[in-house]
Amino acid sequence: MESLLDENFGAVKAKHSSEEALQRWRGLVGLEKLRVAVLVSKAAIQFLKGVQPSDYVVPQEVKAAGFDICGDELGSLVEGRDPKKLEYHGGVAGIADKLSTSTTTGLSTDGDLLNHRQEIFGINKFTESQPRSFWVYVWEALQDMTLMILGVCAFVSLIVGLATEGWPKGAHDGLGIVASILLVVFVTAISDYRQSLQFRDLDKEKKKISIQVTRNGYRQKMSIYDLLPGDIVHLSIGDQVPADGLFVSGFSVVIDESSLTGESEPVMVTAEHPFLLSGTKVQDGSCKMMITTVGMRTQWGKLMATLSEGGDDETPLQVKLNGVATIIGKIGLFFAIVTFAVLVQKMFSRKLLEGTQWSWCGDDALEMLEYFAIAVTIVVVAVPEGLPLAVTLSLAFAMKKMMNDKALVRHLAACETMGSATTICSDKTGTLTTNHMTVVKACICMNIKEVSKSGNTSSLCSEIPDATVKLLLQSIFNNTGGEVVVNKEGKREILGSPTETALLEFGLSLGGDFHTERNAAELVKVEPFNSTKKRMGVVLQLPNGGLRAHCKGASEIILAACDKVVNSDGEVVPLDEASVNHLKVTIDQFAGEALRTLCLAYVELENGFSADNPIPLSGYTCIGIVGIKDPVRPGVRESVALCHSAGVTVRMVTGDNINTAKAIARECGILTDGGIAIEGPDFREKSLEELHELIPKIQVMARSSPLDKHTLVKHLRTTFGEVVAVTGDGTNDAPALHEADIGLAMGIAGTEVAKESADVIILDDNFSTIVTVAKWGRSVYVNIQKFVQFQLTVNVVALIVNFSSACLTGSAPLTAVQLLWVNMIMDTLGALALATEPPNDELMKRQPVGRRGNFISNVMWRNILGQSLYQFLVIWFLQSSGKAIFGLDGSGSDLVLNTLIFNSFVFCQAL
Repeated sequence: MESLLDENFGAVKAKHSSEEALQRWRGLVGLEKLRVAVLVSKAAIQFLKGVQPSDYVVPQEVKAAGFDICGDELGSLVEGRDPKKLEYHGGVAGIADKLSTSTTTGLSTDGDLLNHRQEIFGINKFTESQPRSFWVYVWEALQDMTLMILGVCAFVSLIVGLATEGWPKGAHDGLGIVASILLVVFVTAISDYRQSLQFRDLDKEKKKISIQVTRNGYRQKMSIYDLLPGDIVHLSIGDQVPADGLFVSGFSVVIDESSLTGESEPVMVTAEHPFLLSGTKVQDGSCKMMITTVGMRTQWGKLMATLSEGGDDETPLQVKLNGVATIIGKIGLFFAIVTFAVLVQKMFSRKLLEGTQWSWCGDDALEMLEYFAIAVTIVVVAVPEGLPLAVTLSLAFAMKKMMNDKALVRHLAACETMGSATTICSDKTGTLTTNHMTVVKACICMNIKEVSKSGNTSSLCSEIPDATVKLLLQSIFNNTGGEVVVNKEGKREILGSPTETALLEFGLSLGGDFHTERNAAELVKVEPFNSTKKRMGVVLQLPNGGLRAHCKGASEIILAACDKVVNSDGEVVPLDEASVNHLKVTIDQFAGEALRTLCLAYVELENGFSADNPIPLSGYTCIGIVGIKDPVRPGVRESVALCHSAGVTVRMVTGDNINTAKAIARECGILTDGGIAIEGPDFREKSLEELHELIPKIQVMARSSPLDKHTLVKHLRTTFGEVVAVTGDGTNDAPALHEADIGLAMGIAGTEVAKESADVIILDDNFSTIVTVAKWGRSVYVNIQKFVQFQLTVNVVALIVNFSSACLTGSAPLTAVQLLWVNMIMDTLGALALATEPPNDELMKRQPVGRRGNFISNVMWRNILGQSLYQFLVIWFLQSSGKAIFGLDGSGSDLVLNTLIFNSFVFCQAL
């Protein structure tokens, strides 16, 4: 039996079985490389054809609508980031003129121009797949193998019943089977449909996003879905770019494009490099942008259109259950054929003895049909008709409980897939860590102090001279691109890049007041952070009339610009060799602990300094060095240890640098002595043979691209037969989420494309929640195993009773409808009892089932056969002595009662 089961459903297919769909997905993983390749190809074709930007001709319908540029030209302009094409069109001002808009007053809503604009350029909405109707879920529920077998039996039973007994008596069995099928189908469909509605409602709430826009000269709030090309949008720190567009004006704008391209390095947007892409985020600064491309014409929209292709395949448990149903169906069919053959042989033998073998009448034909009906009953008896209902109830119960545990299950069957997982490829930022940078160590006045724990900042403040504290707060609150504001709810909120936020929080914890410090001195000059110089600086006009410059940046660079330092007494002293070595050792120590270090310094300026002069690059006094870190989430180390004890390998895949990744991985317990940490560029250079040797040992992959992550997941699944779970939050993670057996998208930091590609959404972005999902998945698997054992025990006995009785007496004591409805009642009760058993800690002490694990173990088979034999003997005893004990006459209805009595006994045992 085991060999048959393994042969039929031992290997689990990919979540998307279509090779064509998989190839499309794999082609998407190098999004940025693909984009560059396409642009290079276009440039080459243009060169060969002699086509220049000046050859662009405005379509007639666009001109008639009042515009001098079309949507496709605008799309290629921004997507290609082509400065020559932008220059040809007259720069940002020229594009504004061609779009009939103003960079100062925005669009005019007068007349029909707004409607024409919408008709020509489209709206800022993505084409979404139509929500599936309830009947689609009904159709999908009907695809269950068990229900298909029962459907065939129902059809045959109806035909035979009507032919032998007529209407309505002959239709009882067939209609009874149909009713049981409909019961299971509608329970499954209703559960799936309700879950889809829940996700849709949640999705609608998340899409209610407003943004500041200038129209008709007035700044106003608008939904991002009402934006049109030519709109002037105001962006600030933390905002998501709502459409493709061009930078108009602003201050130190840094854009995080990692969600779209996978590149962790932020991009500076300036008048010289004015291109802004939909779906990216403003990491620092503020600006005005002019919308050029909306909706499906944006790069984000094109990506979403491609990612929506493909369909889902079956999960490991679904494959195994279908295999069980198939094998049992074959066994039932075998016994049915044998039964029919035995009954027909008896009929021929009887006619041979009577000498009527050559004389056939209508009664003989009806008798043959009755034998056929008995054979159909044998098949119905063998099939575990309650199995789909039990699976649905178990998954629905788990899904509801998982929602309480901060996990939204998008696909019902994904509940159990995570329970079979053998490896988890996890992001670092936001999943293993809090995604909230914090100052955890500081070296102020040459003394190193821990500042991550509550109360430490107050003790640190008491150990620093007051003058140094004031100097430190002046540096933190003035030399920053962030801001401290009060939101609508009256709560204090810190805006800025993660690094700026960490420093501002540190300053506030030291007792500083942002607005007081900002108002105490006049800002004379600002030099924003420069990625080349790796520093930023400001010049302040002090209340006493003096000028002071503050700078901060990469520790090694700022320290090299210092010739003095504030010592432990708060005095400014020359920076000697011993002090320099002490500070350099401190920087190395902080870096070794995965801390991002910043050095703060100041210099007193002469009164002759002008705002036109550059801020000095040397002569500074070092105030101190701070170590900033994205702390590991509470409970992550314990959760990783729990995964290891459960036989699940956890791997970190991140775009961060390898030293930070290794330090965080060690802190989480992911990187062990025998594990390997590798960078993406090194990984992609390995040959297939090297990868085969390397991949099982990889525990950390840093500086990884979307291609690297996709390749790793693909090899783990296909080459090593792992059941892979992948976490992700960016658009660039979508291919890996799609390739994995189960995709886990982050609910807070995750993009819409990532969520659409995922099976489960982790609402709190916490790795501990992922472990909870795994625990629930294992619970579902075990509960369904228990139910299958309970179900098969009953069915094996019923099969033996009907088969032996049919062969010996020529009639089946249990009709299809009788046994079907008894089983449906018993199965429902059994499912409710077994399927709703919550997970326990023992589940995470077992090894995962994996892709080829046996669904029905040898122990289970022994239990099934042992209990079946015991139950058969009891039923036989009840049948033979029923008249003496219960006053029964051994008829079919009495046997149903006897079976029900014993099933109740077995059910109590199961409980």
